[in-house]
Amino acid sequence: MKAKDIIILLGIIGIVLMMIIPIPVLLLDFLLIVNISIALMILLIAMNTREALDFSIFPAILLVTTLFRLALNVSTTRNILSHAHAGEVVETFGRWVGGGEIAVGFIVFLILVVVQFIVITKGSERVAEVAARFTLDAMPGKQMSIDADLNAGLINETQARERRSKIEREADFYGAMDGASKFVKGDAIASIIILLINLVGGFIIGMTLRGLSFQDALETFSILTIGDGLVSQIPALLISTAAGLIVTRAASDGNFAEDVTNQLFKYPKLLYVAAGTLLLLGFTPIGVFRTWPFAILLAFGAWRMQKVISKQQEQAEMLVEEQQIEEVRSPESVISLLQVDPIEFEFGYGLIPLADTQQGGDLLDRIIMIRRQCALELGLVVPVIRIRDNIQLKPNEYVIKIKGNTVARGDLLLNHYLAMSPGFEDDSVIGIETMEPAFGLPAIWIDEQMKERAELSGYTVVDPPSVVATHLTEIIKRHAHELIGRQEAKLLIENVKETYPALIEELIPSILSIGEIQKVLAKLLREKVSIRDLVTIFESLADHGSYTKDPDVLTEYVRQALSRQITQQFSPQGDTLRVITVGPQLEKKIAESVQQTEQGSYIALDPISTQQIYQKLTEHVNRQIQTGQQPVVLASPTIRMYLRQIVERTMQDVPVLSYSELEPNVEVQSIGVVNL
Repeated sequence: MKAKDIIILLGIIGIVLMMIIPIPVLLLDFLLIVNISIALMILLIAMNTREALDFSIFPAILLVTTLFRLALNVSTTRNILSHAHAGEVVETFGRWVGGGEIAVGFIVFLILVVVQFIVITKGSERVAEVAARFTLDAMPGKQMSIDADLNAGLINETQARERRSKIEREADFYGAMDGASKFVKGDAIASIIILLINLVGGFIIGMTLRGLSFQDALETFSILTIGDGLVSQIPALLISTAAGLIVTRAASDGNFAEDVTNQLFKYPKLLYVAAGTLLLLGFTPIGVFRTWPFAILLAFGAWRMQKVISKQQEQAEMLVEEQQIEEVRSPESVISLLQVDPIEFEFGYGLIPLADTQQGGDLLDRIIMIRRQCALELGLVVPVIRIRDNIQLKPNEYVIKIKGNTVARGDLLLNHYLAMSPGFEDDSVIGIETMEPAFGLPAIWIDEQMKERAELSGYTVVDPPSVVATHLTEIIKRHAHELIGRQEAKLLIENVKETYPALIEELIPSILSIGEIQKVLAKLLREKVSIRDLVTIFESLADHGSYTKDPDVLTEYVRQALSRQITQQFSPQGDTLRVITVGPQLEKKIAESVQQTEQGSYIALDPISTQQIYQKLTEHVNRQIQTGQQPVVLASPTIRMYLRQIVERTMQDVPVLSYSELEPNVEVQSIGVVNL
């Protein structure tokens, strides 16, 4: 053991021995001064700590100092009752504080006890109890927050371990403070009992054993008793105040002095109000000589504070400007400019009310619903959509960007409605001609007065926010394959791994890599096939991935595994599926044009045959659109993906299915055959 450890142990033992062994008066005076010094030092430390754990030993110190103070009380009581003298310190406090009046000294002592017991000690006890309870209740949430930061890579394992340790020590500290506050409460009660013992016992002993008169016994032992009580209560009051400071500064960032100067004197204008109030009080019987000097002092302090605050603001602004200049000059300043948002929605200043919630705009809420809708329909987690105004656009214009490139634009008229005819025009419905941005249908902008007439005529009437939401939804669906990269694919894989770990462990990386899986998911989304059923998709990839790595072939296997989903997508109620089939000559022509390479297979048709396929297919597609039906092309499984490569160049929204992707119970009706 070190020397200082031995000294502390001997000191604790000495405190216990003080209650048994008589202490000389001179040594007792010295120990009483030490007691006051220790209490003052504890108060100063409590005022200068920045957080409670900086003084985590305080509960133990509170116990030791309480024990030390009680030991001193026992020693002074022994000297008072035995020798009618307890040293110069006790006698000086008894005479000086009371000003020679016993009653005054007794009342001062009682006031100190009441202040400590009822105000400070009881308040500190309650604060410590609530803090301990709240700290324990908040521990699970704090632990989860630390785990989330660790999983996100914001902190490392060492920092996480330190934070967990700090949370545990905080809970232990406030729990210990809750119990340690009972020491102070018991000390206050013991002081009152010791006071009565000294007073009554000393009075009896003085008159019976020492032969003192009633007046002399009362004066002698009253002064000594009050002095003893004051000597013990002043350090107790200081330590109680320190305990209150520690447990009440949970939301502080600095020490007590910094918080007072930064927060209490943060508003100099309020000091002017206080100074003005004191000036008015000067016209009362209180007098100007008592109020105006302090009012002038407050006004001067407020003026000085304003100058200091303004100077600090100027320095802060200059520092920010210097930092911005340094950032511009530094070579790393352009790194932030390389960041490209996955999806951006920009609009002119005339459309700001759409996004401003204070003006009734609900665009942000609609975007949340769009992301939920895309997650349910496509199984895709749509990235955060960046919304910003752009003064370079026309006031009523908006654009939609995918990875920094404009993919769609449109115009809106606020306080108007977009009306689309049911197939026949009504001359009584008058408006501004335009095109519906999502599907390119002819439409007109009508005002509020024309809305009811258009609805009665069978027009589809939509408000501007709904127009934007529909357009944005269709753009996301059309470009969904561009929004899923390797990182997004990894997040989807990790989500499946939580419930199907065996499947993911078998599939990745022994059979396929994340990049190969991402290509398959992108090809499915390109043809608007939902990837929500990831388990079925990964099961199919695990079954066939060991035979081929070609993403086109793997996609065909996955589509066949999703046959029930694809069938319900185009025949939701089990209705007859009307399709455009591919003739045998065309199938043979496409099959013969397939070229195999090391990178995969592709179709190499001559331009004349390609043009003929376009013409024939366009005729059948237009005919089916005119009947109000969704055109669907049906081909054999061997040529489906190659026919899709031909069709998507001009008719991207026309789905191409194979016989293997349809359930056996669905009824298929051919309404046309495409042949050469």
